[in-house]
Amino acid sequence: MSDKKHLGICYYPEHWSEDLWQQDAKEMAALGITYVRIAEFAWSRIEPEPGHFSWDWLDSAIETLASEGLKIVMCTPTATPPRWMVDKHPDMLAVDENGHPRKFGSRRHYCFSHEGYRWESRRITEILAERYGNHQSIAAWQTDNEYGCHETVRSWSASAHKAFQLWLAQKYGNIKALNEAWGNVFWSMEYNSFEQVDLPNLTVTESNPSHRLDFKRFSSDQVAEFNGEQVDILRKLSPGRPIIHNFMGNTFSFDHYKVGDQLDISSWDCYPIGFHSQYQMENPLGTPEGYWEDYFQQGDPDYQAFHHDLYRQAGHGRLWIMELQPGPVNWAPYNPIPLKGMVRLWSWEAFAHGAETTSYFRWRQAPFAQEQMHAGLKQTDNKPAQAYVEAAQVAREIEELGAFTPSEAPVALVVDYESHWAHETQQQGQDFSYFRLVLAYYRALRQKGVDVEIIRPASQDLSPYKLVIVPALYAMSEELSENLAAYIEFGGVVLGGPRLAQKDKNYQISQKTLNLPKPFEAIEVLRVGTSPKEFATTVSDLADQERGKAYVWQEEVTTGLPILFEDTNDHPVFMGENNIYYVSAWADPALMSAILDEVFKAAKIDKVELPNGLRRSKTSIGTFYYNYSKNKMNLKALRLADAAELDGLELPPAGVALVREGTEEL
Repeated sequence: MSDKKHLGICYYPEHWSEDLWQQDAKEMAALGITYVRIAEFAWSRIEPEPGHFSWDWLDSAIETLASEGLKIVMCTPTATPPRWMVDKHPDMLAVDENGHPRKFGSRRHYCFSHEGYRWESRRITEILAERYGNHQSIAAWQTDNEYGCHETVRSWSASAHKAFQLWLAQKYGNIKALNEAWGNVFWSMEYNSFEQVDLPNLTVTESNPSHRLDFKRFSSDQVAEFNGEQVDILRKLSPGRPIIHNFMGNTFSFDHYKVGDQLDISSWDCYPIGFHSQYQMENPLGTPEGYWEDYFQQGDPDYQAFHHDLYRQAGHGRLWIMELQPGPVNWAPYNPIPLKGMVRLWSWEAFAHGAETTSYFRWRQAPFAQEQMHAGLKQTDNKPAQAYVEAAQVAREIEELGAFTPSEAPVALVVDYESHWAHETQQQGQDFSYFRLVLAYYRALRQKGVDVEIIRPASQDLSPYKLVIVPALYAMSEELSENLAAYIEFGGVVLGGPRLAQKDKNYQISQKTLNLPKPFEAIEVLRVGTSPKEFATTVSDLADQERGKAYVWQEEVTTGLPILFEDTNDHPVFMGENNIYYVSAWADPALMSAILDEVFKAAKIDKVELPNGLRRSKTSIGTFYYNYSKNKMNLKALRLADAAELDGLELPPAGVALVREGTEEL
């Protein structure tokens, strides 16, 4: 692994005349591209008929790219099984929750549980690895493409049904244990055998939440099994080459940590404006007024950074961006033209958050099919687009800056996939979203100029951090409980809540005590209530100074900890002292900011209130600043500590600056 940064490109030689390939390769190399990803959707061209292969075009493409010194990321093409595959295995199609098959004519049209398709996926992976596994220009492998995209993790097919029954039998051992874990005595839902257990859909009213949660766990495990089968083949037949998968943004339907543990590098596909359009159309809570309009051409200032840090954790420190948005996309509710300079800004933000390679999607805009309105570095007529110019600038700057790594973050934020599944299983209030809550914490920390490391809920060394935040972890393992308690004992500060550890792993409420597990045992949750934002309650400190609003999720608690903030009903909202703090409600941005200010004092964390749209990341060579706003920012005028030595540094909209002694704006 090298700390030097690289650029990559996604390329589809099968889409273009072979006459273009050599010129494309020359221009890629001249631009500063290192890695070229190919073949993730090419199964029908590799194997046009069952058992009949067409290698000439792929061999030629690889040799053409390699002739210009480009390194290849070869993909397994299993995200797009060809039409003959569906004819051969007509029951391989996934089925949606309403019982409708996910038909051929697009992509990701397979069920992870279908044994026939699993065999075909292993077969094509082995054939590709045998042919190209030791090719000197194959630098890495990508498995499949974007697991979970288009809501494709969970399938309600006959194959999934059978596999789910076997999974349950392995987990519980006997049907009595399952009935007890699920509480099936309720509504006479008890089973006499695992063969009686159906999939949790199409019931008259709500199906058993423990049943649904186990189905989500099962579905996630199927993704990991599917991926692991390909990884095992590639490790055997192509030793020494890193294996990658490209995750997608805002996709919590499977556990990326489990899949990431199988990989060498975790990557994701970063589409800031597309995601912003999708996310804001859902009217998310916790975003300031005007967020939708202010960042329409730039993307949410925190969304990309959150995913960089999440997937870097999934990859145990190694991260790529496999696809970066180069211009307007085709799939979002609205698809604006990015503000000039944003492609460069997104590239440097990814590098500052630990990405080794940033790869643009795609080399040339496709003139046909579903993505013909999706921009590339080049237009359909082969002329350079604006992103081409910005990518060239990034390539020059990479050479100037050299290698660097992210600095150690003072704050750790625990993010847990099972908690997302658990809370979506029974939201209790329709606005409650685990993802939105953890993003709200992340956003508030970044607004204060503080770097964050996302960590898993599993036990790990917490000593590098001054503060650990644990929001809405639905069940807490004894291991994590002991780890947090020890961390506090040795001087660490913990902030928990809301909706923390109020269930067990079977999704049941304790019949012994409503006190939270240690280190939060001084808190007893008596009742919870949910409400829309229109019914938010005002929260004040003990001097009656208003600090913000609480909404969505509010707990009525008793506590032995000092009460710091309470609402208009005299309910404790924020409590704690020394090293342990708890918040019992979903805090709006103002309240979240006030809570963090108090906790930062205890943790001795320095902060700076950044203006809207300005974000920063500290690295081994200095602090990167990014201007997501449409207004100029003067870093000297903002009185930022690490800009103190500068005479002044004006950051234009979409501008990036590296601030260090003797530096100039990038």
